[in-house]
Amino acid sequence: MSSDFASVPSAEPPHYDRLIAELNHLLETARRTSTRAINAVMTATYWKIGRCIVEYEQKGARRAAYGEELLERLARDLTARFGRGFSLRNLRNFRTFYLEWPIRQTVSAESEKSDGAIQQTPSADLRVVVRSFPLPWSHYVRLMAVKDEHARQFYETEALRGGWSERQLDRQISTLFYERTALSRNKEEMLIKEAKTRPAERVNVDDEVKDPLVLEFLGLKDEYSESDLEEALLLHLEGFLLELGENFAFIGRQRRLRIGDEWYRVDLLFFHRRLRCLIVIDLKIGKLTHADAGQMHMYLNYAREHWMQESENPPVGLILCSEPNDALAQYALEGLSNKVLAREYSLALPEPKLLTDELAKTRRQLEARKIEGRGN
Repeated sequence: MSSDFASVPSAEPPHYDRLIAELNHLLETARRTSTRAINAVMTATYWKIGRCIVEYEQKGARRAAYGEELLERLARDLTARFGRGFSLRNLRNFRTFYLEWPIRQTVSAESEKSDGAIQQTPSADLRVVVRSFPLPWSHYVRLMAVKDEHARQFYETEALRGGWSERQLDRQISTLFYERTALSRNKEEMLIKEAKTRPAERVNVDDEVKDPLVLEFLGLKDEYSESDLEEALLLHLEGFLLELGENFAFIGRQRRLRIGDEWYRVDLLFFHRRLRCLIVIDLKIGKLTHADAGQMHMYLNYAREHWMQESENPPVGLILCSEPNDALAQYALEGLSNKVLAREYSLALPEPKLLTDELAKTRRQLEARKIEGRGN
């Protein structure tokens, strides 16, 4: 009897689509709320770190050199204890944040009771700071670059009023929205017209959850690819390069780097034992552009400055392009002024055609499996 019952197709539950939509909305709202709560605590914590640094400096020497030495030592010690997120640049931002965004009524004053004898707990102190900074930390980092105080206040106010994403805030600052509004005859119309969010500036739930600054604050790893195809290709290429011989030593995948206030990811990072250099690999699913080549050169400059050891040779870049009907492998030998070294690189590295053929073959296999999966 049970088998006969199982063979009968189940009817669609009534109003099931409505239930799915409601649950989808509930979960997305919860994820956004959780991420924004973390961002609020993160921003408040960074302000308080800045306050601690400034107060410590005021108790000691006031020389600029002393302050820089202090930040360098803090960067080393905090990074050793808590991992990423406490670079020298970040600590400078924390300090600047405290100095440039003072809370009108100080936290210590609000924490004291009328008799001045009892203060609130550190958690209550943190809540006071949280209420003072309603924007995400990424917004304040971008606002720090605005030197004019009136312009900064304008962008901060409009970002809060209009719910601007960090991308939208960056566009408005870059296009001098404050100056253009000040010169406009109809300022109200200008604010309404220019403050509209463009499609590319909208931030979805995944973007909020995977915000590198939030993941950095929580001490979580940030290793994910933009598509299943890209992930599969990277995994295969990783194994393929390791199989070419003992020269390739795997270091990491989706290695993050920060240039200015922008975050980037290097798809694959290897070390070549014979050449004694880093191999920076970037995979492009679509067509290769001049911007991709420029980006690789930027990666190599960063790797040479921050990742290269003293005894190593300059890093090599490898751009892999995987279009549906074409594939391309191109080396970028940035900074190799030594012709002998460049010739050695060319002899020791795999031929571009070998990589191109393997990339094209792997893509065909992956897409064939995908089609078979749909058929089943």
